[in-house]
Amino acid sequence: MSLPAHVDVLIVGGGPVGGALALSLQQSGLRIAVLEARQAPGQDARALAVAHASAETLSELGVWPAAAATPIHQVHVSQQGAFGRVKLADADLGLPALGYVLPYAALAQAMHARLSGVAGADLHYLTGCKATRLQALDGYAAVSIDQAGQSELMTAKLVVLAEGGQLLAEAGIGQDQHDYQQTAILAEVQTDRPQRGVAYERFASDGPIALLPKGEGYAVVWTRPQSDHLDALHLSDADFLRELQDRVGERAGRLVAVGPRASFPLRLKWASSHQARRLAVVGNAAQTLHPVAGQGFNLGLRDALALARVIRATAPGQLGEPAMLARYASLRKRDSLATVGFTDGLIRLFGREEAPLRHARALGFLAMDNLKPLRRGFAQRMVFGTP
Repeated sequence: MSLPAHVDVLIVGGGPVGGALALSLQQSGLRIAVLEARQAPGQDARALAVAHASAETLSELGVWPAAAATPIHQVHVSQQGAFGRVKLADADLGLPALGYVLPYAALAQAMHARLSGVAGADLHYLTGCKATRLQALDGYAAVSIDQAGQSELMTAKLVVLAEGGQLLAEAGIGQDQHDYQQTAILAEVQTDRPQRGVAYERFASDGPIALLPKGEGYAVVWTRPQSDHLDALHLSDADFLRELQDRVGERAGRLVAVGPRASFPLRLKWASSHQARRLAVVGNAAQTLHPVAGQGFNLGLRDALALARVIRATAPGQLGEPAMLARYASLRKRDSLATVGFTDGLIRLFGREEAPLRHARALGFLAMDNLKPLRRGFAQRMVFGTP
């Protein structure tokens, strides 16, 4: 595959966020290149919680795999061992759904097919190409690329990191991390009755659990301590279902079957800035969140959309200049800080089991559930982000 020597915008990472940015710029008149380290999407056990606003964007870009998506009409939030709960409903916002549960692999494959289909003179989709080094200069940035063991060089007015967070340090951007000392266990379960479009977020005494409607059953994201005395990943199916049932109750019905399980460690990572010299940062390169509340992908997609708007509003001669990058960083600061803080705050708030705090959380649930403006405002933030 022949690589162009120079483009206007070089996007590192051709996953859903980087791909969405490229498609958003397709008719801009700019020369775009997308670097993707893999030749094609692989297997992935994750299920994404895609907010309604994000689904609309993906549909407009021609990459929404509707047949694989399961709508979420209601979100039920509760805590184990205490009264009170909150129900968020699509009717509160006048939407057809609050969001959708979508296999990550389905979206990645749809993005791969779309980028492959539209690639041409102004949009280069370069698979099997890994960015290994970044050097920012006054008029452009130079990126070293490994392609089938051969080193190539490409220059661009603006480089966007959607993945490849290891290049942040070369750009002078720090990355803070917090290890939650937790593991997410992923599985699919079936109950004794079909799911009805309700997602359950259950804050158990030893970690949050999400039951997300998927097909006729549920995708489970069960957060366990790293030093898990249950060793839930390796329990027998019967023991796994019993332990899970003890924590979530029977709101979704009796758990009757579980499929294969996978796990991954949970860490919060966030870049100290969304921009540096000739560089913008979006998606997982900007922040990686705990899966509680399902905000990670939606926040990353909003990064890409904001950057696309800024690029389109920038004169070609100013692309990648400090003023343009500062505008982008300013647009993303509020939403990023609010969403990262909210997600991290939930883990810290529900990670303590003192009785007074547990009762205070229960009162908060009751207040939100009974005050429609408060409940509606919370739901809007989950669907559309922080303005």
